[in-house]
Amino acid sequence: MKASLLILASLITASLLMAADGPASATFVSHEQVAAALAKGGSLGAGSDYSVGALQRLKSGAAELHEKQTDVYYVTGGEATFVTGGKLVGDKVTSPGQRQGTGIEGGEVHHLMKGDVVIIPAGVPHWFQAVQHPVSYLLIKVVKP
Repeated sequence: MKASLLILASLITASLLMAADGPASATFVSHEQVAAALAKGGSLGAGSDYSVGALQRLKSGAAELHEKQTDVYYVTGGEATFVTGGKLVGDKVTSPGQRQGTGIEGGEVHHLMKGDVVIIPAGVPHWFQAVQHPVSYLLIKVVKP
């Protein structure tokens, strides 16, 4: 548990340092707040150039590509098949800088489980292709200027 919290703290710190010249103030999120957010999903903090959320996924969803956001996933439970890279199938713009598709062709397949980390640079397609057991994860988004 201590190792997981250390990894989490390191990921959040690194992501925030990459995203900003320096925050106006620090944000502290207690382990109780993190556990509650992971249980039901929710935001742990956000700024103009980052966000940190606790999410759950019960089933596959749309494939995504964020033109200006790097995503960092830290899996806290469950199992899923996750695809990165390749080309979006049925690529369409859903909002400025955001694209979705029905799947990915030619990507790299990963079997995610507790403790795994995936870093997805802006512009790289990604997709929860299948969810074998409901997966919970922290999602850190860092926005490119």
